[in-house]
Amino acid sequence: MQHYQRIRDLREDHDLTQEALCKKLYMHKTTYTNYEQGKHSVPLDFAVQLADFYGVSLDYIAGRTNIPVNRCTVSLHEDAAAVLQKYNALTERNKGKLEQFLDTLYEQQAQQKEAQSSG
Repeated sequence: MQHYQRIRDLREDHDLTQEALCKKLYMHKTTYTNYEQGKHSVPLDFAVQLADFYGVSLDYIAGRTNIPVNRCTVSLHEDAAAVLQKYNALTERNKGKLEQFLDTLYEQQAQQKEAQSSG
């Protein structure tokens, strides 16, 4: 994914218009529009500003990862990070299905532990 697509998605995910975002970041709308449309590369200092504004990592802005949180902030085992990345790529419907499946597995495991401890 190109970084310009990612910054547009972040803006839309936060329910911001280009105008509203530009006011918050004190920048000219034409400049931002050119970044979002891929007409100009996003300068590093602005990418850092966006990352801070949205609370995501620079790697996420650049499209190098689909995990928005900086790994320095949250420590995950590699397996857990891979699962999280796959989860984030799912549609909302499939996320719901997965959550139901996990709930079922968790309940079965709890029942098995209870049966083992009482038996």
